[in-house]
Amino acid sequence: MNGRYKAYGEYKESGVEWCNKLPLKWKGSNLRWLSYIYAGGTPSKNILDYWENGIVPWINSGAVNQGYVVTPSTYISKVAFENSSAKWIPKDSLVVALAGQGKTKGMVAQLRIDTTCNQSMAAIVFKKSIHSRYVFWWLRSNYQNIRNMSGGDLRDGLNLEILGDIQCPLPSDDECFKISIFLDHETAKIDTLIDKQQQLIELLKEKRQAVISHAVTKGLDPDVPMKDSGVEWLGEVPEHWKITSTKYVAILNPNKSELKINNMLNLCSFVSMEKIKLDSLVLDEDKTMIEVFNGYTYFRNDDVLMAKVTPCFENKNMVIAKNLTNGIGFGTSEIYVLRCKSNLNKEYFLYRIQEDNFMEMAIAAMTGAGGLKRVPAEMLNSYLFAMPQYHEQAKIADFLDIKISKINEMLGLQQQQIELLKERRTALISAAVTGKIDVRDWQVPVTQTESDEVMA
Repeated sequence: MNGRYKAYGEYKESGVEWCNKLPLKWKGSNLRWLSYIYAGGTPSKNILDYWENGIVPWINSGAVNQGYVVTPSTYISKVAFENSSAKWIPKDSLVVALAGQGKTKGMVAQLRIDTTCNQSMAAIVFKKSIHSRYVFWWLRSNYQNIRNMSGGDLRDGLNLEILGDIQCPLPSDDECFKISIFLDHETAKIDTLIDKQQQLIELLKEKRQAVISHAVTKGLDPDVPMKDSGVEWLGEVPEHWKITSTKYVAILNPNKSELKINNMLNLCSFVSMEKIKLDSLVLDEDKTMIEVFNGYTYFRNDDVLMAKVTPCFENKNMVIAKNLTNGIGFGTSEIYVLRCKSNLNKEYFLYRIQEDNFMEMAIAAMTGAGGLKRVPAEMLNSYLFAMPQYHEQAKIADFLDIKISKINEMLGLQQQQIELLKERRTALISAAVTGKIDVRDWQVPVTQTESDEVMA
């Protein structure tokens, strides 16, 4: 840790999985010998009375994302509790997600309330409460190792037997306490710095959006005469700009019949929707024309690609296609293709459809249910906007390329700082729970305010 923290005087072979050496006087134990481990249960969803006017707190797997569980996911009735395998878990115990979508499996949280939980979570109730917070940090530092015990990132679930087999270093009770408060304090400081970086990133994103919106709707000349557009959501626009709609200046989903195919075995780029990001297109897959000609969306170099389905559309997953194999690409039906006509600059248009008003109207017009909402083709075709002459469009696009590039560079630096802070947090936790650093003499730093209060 860059020499900031001292090491213990002597070390020994750990005999504990996931760490090589431990301080000489530390021991090791399996989780099952330190605690009682049991799963929860879910009352029947078919009995509405179980889930109405409940008084028994109950949490689902998503609760582990909180780190500290301070509020239940919901409340179940007393009858529901009595007629299910749900069990009480005392405050300060740990809960681990045995299963769950995405990164949930293997995540650990500590309870700040007495609660019950579902069957996809395990409760770890320690025989000695002093171990709870220390083991929380040990399990958190080995999140990926725990996931790997049950198939890694695959859908395989953890179970109580696997959790019981987890080996833990075991410092003295005093050291458990000291390591816990050290990590609570130091990781909180790092988390505060990360939050500040995140806030700066959000401000930069807002600035980027404001720069784009102003340039594509008002132009670059602050002194240009303005006129009422006659369209409520456009407001005033430069006097010489023309009001038009997408269908007059771009072709939506060009017909693949325009292709002159001499050899259906020719290769082309194939793009799934997740390969499209904001101004980024991953081209790592080719297919033969015969594989994709029927049933897939056709595009070529210089076409604007845009995801039409939620949440990809809201994330502005849109890009200009370039460097396609043989100049041709195909993608899933969840992609819109917009081919700009001769009077519409494709770079300007890509910025234009990132503008706030367009995004808000398109999101409001989405049809479908839940995660399958899509932007309707008619909304996209009929969207009205003010458009300058081609040479001014190109000038605006060049201006934005420079401005947005600088903002994106700053965003990248901030994100890099966040990654470094996360790496430091991970390394600090690992070093403390395995005794690579000795924090027995560490004291909570006194802030200047606290010092002034003491002096007073």
